[in-house]
Amino acid sequence: MTIVHRRSVFATALVALVAFAGVAAAAGSSLQRVEPQKVCMVNDTVFERDQIPVQVDGRTYYGCCEMCKGRLGTDAAVRSAKDPVTGHAVDKAKAVIGATPDGKVLYFESEKTFGSYGQSGS
Repeated sequence: MTIVHRRSVFATALVALVAFAGVAAAAGSSLQRVEPQKVCMVNDTVFERDQIPVQVDGRTYYGCCEMCKGRLGTDAAVRSAKDPVTGHAVDKAKAVIGATPDGKVLYFESEKTFGSYGQSGS
C-alpha cells in the first residue's frame, strides 16, 4: 500500500467515524427549545423559516401552508396537544415547545415539564 493510498483510506475512515459520531450524538441528544413561529402546529414539525401566523381568539398559531392555516382557524382540536410529562391538555399557542432530533415537536405546559422530559421514563 502506498503512502498516498494509506492517507486516502485513513481520511475516508476518519470521515466515516466523524459522521457516525454526529449521528450517535444527535440520536442521544435531548430536546431543543424552539420558537413557536418556526413550528407548523398542524404537522407538529419544526422548520428553519418562520411559518404562517394564524390569529384565533387573540392567540397566534402557525402553519406551513394554506391548508394548515385553514385547519388552525377552524379546527380547535389541532390547536391543542397533550403534555408528554403530565398528560394535561396544552394550548399550542401558550406551550413551551421542544424539537426532537428528527424535527418533530412536543408541547409542554411549563418550563418545569419541558425540563423534566426524558427523566424518570418520560
